[in-house]
Amino acid sequence: MFENLSHFALQQYWWVIVSILAALFIFLTFVQGGQTFIYRIAKTESERSLLINTLGRKWEFTFTTLVTFGGAFFASFPLFYATSFGGAYWVWLAILAAFVIQAVSYEFRKKPANLLGARTFEIFLILNGVLGTVLIGTAVGTFFNGAQFSLNDLNQVDWHTSTRGLEAVLTFHNVALGLAVFFLARALGLLYFIFTVDHELLVARSRRHLLYNTIPFLLFFLYFLVWLLLKEGFAVDPETGVVSMEKYKYLHNILQMPVNTILLLAGVVGVLWGIGSSLFRNSNKGFIFAGTGTVLTVLALFIIAGFNNTAFYPSIADLQSSLTIRNASSSHFTLTVMSYVSLFIPFVLAYIWYFWKVMNRKKIAESELAEESHTY
Repeated sequence: MFENLSHFALQQYWWVIVSILAALFIFLTFVQGGQTFIYRIAKTESERSLLINTLGRKWEFTFTTLVTFGGAFFASFPLFYATSFGGAYWVWLAILAAFVIQAVSYEFRKKPANLLGARTFEIFLILNGVLGTVLIGTAVGTFFNGAQFSLNDLNQVDWHTSTRGLEAVLTFHNVALGLAVFFLARALGLLYFIFTVDHELLVARSRRHLLYNTIPFLLFFLYFLVWLLLKEGFAVDPETGVVSMEKYKYLHNILQMPVNTILLLAGVVGVLWGIGSSLFRNSNKGFIFAGTGTVLTVLALFIIAGFNNTAFYPSIADLQSSLTIRNASSSHFTLTVMSYVSLFIPFVLAYIWYFWKVMNRKKIAESELAEESHTY
């Protein structure tokens, strides 16, 4: 089946797979967003434990999806992995450190004889919530704004700055996406509290803070999206592979890929409906709509970045070193083998969905924490 597909068809297939994983990961950063509120809306130790434990049931999904995303990217587009992780390593090390301290914090916060104290690990969780989301969003911004690298004839990377990827914060369009991801994660975290926590005061505080985080999210996301549609993009000649700057390239991608545009619009509407229904109709199901909308929106943005003859990781130091799904992918044989393995993905997703549903069968309450043998 897959062996009969062209190399380009397989490259497109795997870009969609990678995009889906990226979309699921951004949705799952509601854990990071929720962590930033453990002192903001929780006023007592028991309330704080309630929030941390409802998030603790899901933090491994976020971490696992991030690792799976990195692994899929490495296997399907190894030149990107070698270029970005080999050149912009400071930003990726910072992201990795942010997620390592999260894993440590959930496991050791309530350990007996904890030398650092619970508060130290709670601060680590807040740092993970801030740095993990802002840095990831800023790094993804370079997919549209480019990075400072060049490749030689052997595809060895030469990074043109000593900051090794951290210079991405000097481009506000990158930072705007990072801040949009940060405030979106916070909004999703609040919606998750409303959806899963059986505590009237915490739910009421979550609704109040939801508006405060929705406004900056919309401002930063709209700035990113409008500027994206108006800026020059990195177009690729499908015959020669030559990269050139094209005015309104990403707007052209929107217009020339109507199915993907429908996904983008449906995603934005889903996010707004989820937030609006929670704010104005006191619904506790807004998390479902906003989460689904987040997945669709991020998926559509990744498709815009890589499809329609677009360089998904452009170089602003040497335009012809820019990476595309054609020049950065694995061989036809490797992609074919991986494609057969990908047929197991629906079964894995069904497994995750089942246990997610089991864990959220009823809302978490303070009385439940007192009965459990293991708490975070």
